[in-house]
Amino acid sequence: MISVKDLKLAYGKRVLFEEVNVNFTKGNCYGVIGANGAGKSTFLKILSGEIEPNKGTISITPGERMAVLKQNHFEFDNETVLNTVLMGHKKMWDVMTRRDAIYANPDATEDDYMKASELEAEYGEMGGYESESDAAAFLNGLGVHDEMHQQLMKDIPSNMKVRVLLAQALFGNPDILLLDEPTNGLDIETIGWLENFLADYENIVLVVSHDRHFLDAVCTHVADVDRQKIKVFTGNYSFWYESSQLMARQISDKNKKMEEKRKDLLDFIARFSANASKSKQATSRKKALEKLTIEEIEPSYRKYPGIIFQPLREVGNQILNVEKLKSVVEGRTLFDNVTFSVNKGDKIAVVSKDPLAVTSFFNIINGDTKADGGKFEWGTTVTPAYLPVDNSSFFKQDLNLMDWLRQFVPPHVTDVDEPFLRGFLGKMLFSGEEVLKKTTVLSGGEKVRCMLSKMMLQNPNVIVLDQPTNHLDLESIQSFNEQCTVYNGVVLLTSHDHTFMQTVANRIIELTPAGIIDRLSTFDEYLEDERVRVLKEELYA
Repeated sequence: MISVKDLKLAYGKRVLFEEVNVNFTKGNCYGVIGANGAGKSTFLKILSGEIEPNKGTISITPGERMAVLKQNHFEFDNETVLNTVLMGHKKMWDVMTRRDAIYANPDATEDDYMKASELEAEYGEMGGYESESDAAAFLNGLGVHDEMHQQLMKDIPSNMKVRVLLAQALFGNPDILLLDEPTNGLDIETIGWLENFLADYENIVLVVSHDRHFLDAVCTHVADVDRQKIKVFTGNYSFWYESSQLMARQISDKNKKMEEKRKDLLDFIARFSANASKSKQATSRKKALEKLTIEEIEPSYRKYPGIIFQPLREVGNQILNVEKLKSVVEGRTLFDNVTFSVNKGDKIAVVSKDPLAVTSFFNIINGDTKADGGKFEWGTTVTPAYLPVDNSSFFKQDLNLMDWLRQFVPPHVTDVDEPFLRGFLGKMLFSGEEVLKKTTVLSGGEKVRCMLSKMMLQNPNVIVLDQPTNHLDLESIQSFNEQCTVYNGVVLLTSHDHTFMQTVANRIIELTPAGIIDRLSTFDEYLEDERVRVLKEELYA
């Protein structure tokens, strides 16, 4: 158990936490959510002892071991991959190194060997003799295969380092597991492996993630960081979001009778409780929801941006035709023989084993780079808006937000005054003096919100989105996702956000070095399609 009492943390006048009192108990997985800058990662660092609070205490049940997902990818550069994982169980590693030092010492005495014998017994009791095979199993489950296990960490790709450090945190069945953005750098299959692992995990887990599908799959509770406090709610992220929205509507609906409101809330809890029985964490989540009382449901005080794309006109019959398109980077074929047409009503998820392939494709059809073969043609009725994964080229000038947005006003808009520009920036939560902020000091999330203001200004009937959730908080992701779902234009997107892809896309196109796979289906249906799996093996061979 972790008990947090009277916690306070402030940096000068900026107070992150004030009088926080919260407990985390065994058998539960807590999704730590909150706006960017609210202090989610900082809170995990306080729990791990990396940051000392100004006031308050953190109590952990004596004898319990805590493991933390390390963010320093260079800390273990001179260790082998396998040893890096083994070092996750610090006590076991210390016992092993002390024992091995005695055996390697040619001047060891009889007393030393007696000590080694004691260490040997202690090592065995901790599961030391199975530790290498256990560590190897974790690595293989995370996609780090046997041939890499004896390599030094400095010699493996950066995306593999992330997986090794995750294996290190998971190794040895820690009593408390702290994970900050554990799905970063993982592919869909590996995220699925991690979801299954955590769903069966019986100890305490605290996880910070912007991946709603992941939070829904693993969390029994949500720890909401807001207004310098932390409050724990029963259920996963979707339950927290929908219940808080329902409660907000209930409060605003003054004409509805109390008994009707209560019935709506009880029906809502029952529906989620029934759905919980189908989830990976079925038993613990269902039991938790069944114990939930209406009084525990509260409205969210978060602000959600108003992302609204309003096409000036409907697209015609010809939207985008792509014929035998090809892209090669440094001798590597990203994709070839890409041929398809976009139709009215299409919301296409573009995927590839190589994420650079999708970015290259989007940059080509948006005119930012040239193809190495083939051609494409947009229809004359199309007004596209593009959200690139790298937006740095848009923020090189030292302009305030008003003047920055003014650059992108389309010709059909004639009345461009201050209230007009403030309206678009205000929808993205830039209010008051914030609209005079310089673009050179914006955070990653603020830049994406500026790009969304620019896109809304263009009244597009086709939007192209390359990793749209990057840098955004959960509130912005939720609003963005909901708008793309109801948007009556055409969408082409790629995203690491599983929920975004599943709820928006009605067609999947996969780019490969030997052609495409094109299916009318949801994202989940595509992932589960056995025919697609066979075709992938042929095209990627």
